[in-house]
Amino acid sequence: MNALPEWLEPLASRLPDVTAADLHWREDRRLVQRFTPAAVLVLLGDGPAGPEVLLTERAGTLRQHSGQVAFPGGRADPGDADATATALREATEETGLDPAGVDVLGELPPLGLAHSGHRVTPVVAHWRERGPVGVVDPSEVARVQSVPLAELFAAERRVTGPGGYTGPAFAVRGLLVWGFTAEVLVRVLALGGLRPAAPGDPVTITLDEALRWAGVSA
Repeated sequence: MNALPEWLEPLASRLPDVTAADLHWREDRRLVQRFTPAAVLVLLGDGPAGPEVLLTERAGTLRQHSGQVAFPGGRADPGDADATATALREATEETGLDPAGVDVLGELPPLGLAHSGHRVTPVVAHWRERGPVGVVDPSEVARVQSVPLAELFAAERRVTGPGGYTGPAFAVRGLLVWGFTAEVLVRVLALGGLRPAAPGDPVTITLDEALRWAGVSA
């Protein structure tokens, strides 16, 4: 593997030993066999303002999770060799990412999502050679944004959403990062010591309040 930036080395060294218990992920084991396999790419790289993560905003016309912020990714295809292949293929299709500039650091244990029926494997990678990315298919993706981690964590709330969900939320550049994406992001960054300690308990707000806080139209 190519040399990693110093800030990414602790995360890369931690990934091979991560278990589902380390991620503190709750799921109904009875549903696991019915889940559809999927994968997302947690792509981290150096930017002008320090470490960044690549995010997408799903198109508002989609039937599921429309307008939500997500990692590049999606369902596995029969031709995908593994979760890494799924994540890289989906990222290329959604953002035009060149996989040749990406070094995969490892896969996390699959995470079950009962509400969508998917079992999602986060694939953590280093964006070694930055190339152009953008919206490839507007019917699927409305926006592609590389977000500095420092900017992401400058303001944090806890948000309450559908079904009694309560979890972290971040407002950045007109995007609201919450739900599965925020949950995975904080777990990944915590593994590598990249998540700053929150100054006290974050304020809890509703999803509607969080959207207004982020400047997003509901």
